[in-house]
Parts: sequence; C-alpha cells; structure tokens
Amino acid sequence: MAEIKSTQGAAQAIAATALRAQQARMRVIAENLANANSTSQQAGGDPYRRQVPVFEPSKIDAGQGVRMARVQPDQSAFRTEYEPGHPSADAQGYVKLPNVNTLVEAMDMREAQRAYEANLNVIETARAMEMRVLDLLKR
Repeated sequence: MAEIKSTQGAAQAIAATALRAQQARMRVIAENLANANSTSQQAGGDPYRRQVPVFEPSKIDAGQGVRMARVQPDQSAFRTEYEPGHPSADAQGYVKLPNVNTLVEAMDMREAQRAYEANLNVIETARAMEMRVLDLLKR
C-alpha cells in the first residue's frame, strides 16, 4: 500500500515540476510575442532579440523532474525592412526588426499549453487513483 501511494505521490511531484516549467516557458513566449514588432530606440541599433527557454533535469525527492534552467537569446539574424524615414533606420535606410516569428511563437505556445494540460491530467489521474485506493480500503 505504501508503495502505491509513494508512486502516485512521485507522479504528482514530477508532473508539478513540469507544470512550473511549462508555465515559465509560456511567459517567455508571451514576452517574445509582445516584442515581435518592436524596434531599437537608436538609429541602426539592435531591436528585441527572441528568447529561448532551456530546460534541464531536476532532482526531487520523488525522482527526477524538470525545470527551466535559463533563458538564452536566439542568435538568428534580425529581419530588415527598407524604411528610410523610420527613426530606427540605419544610414542605408534599413530598419532591423526582431527575429521573432509570430507563427512559430503561436505554435510553441500551443505546444506548451498541451504539455501543461497533459501534466495536469497526470496529477488529476494520480489523485483519482489515490481516492479509489482509499475507497477500497474503507470496505
């Protein structure tokens, strides 16, 4: 009996780490989307650079979970548009735009939401199993 309960508790603890990691990932994606059209404050300067979450395994009492270790900048090239009258334009008239692709960010957000929901289902299923075991023991 103790082994069953500890397995369910482990599943809940591991899924909880994944919930926190996906929540952090969604915040990073939201920041990327919020800055998708921003430009530099200076002529010829660099605009917002897309941020990418980096996950790593995390040791917890129940086993091994996951956590967002850090956020690192995406080093892909900035987009450029020819707008000579824009205040952020360089000497040739090009404006650097963030390296954020809103379609990619929307897909990443949906993937993070699905992963969050899947881990929430793990927690709910483990709780339901625990309640069922308790009901069986009452008989």
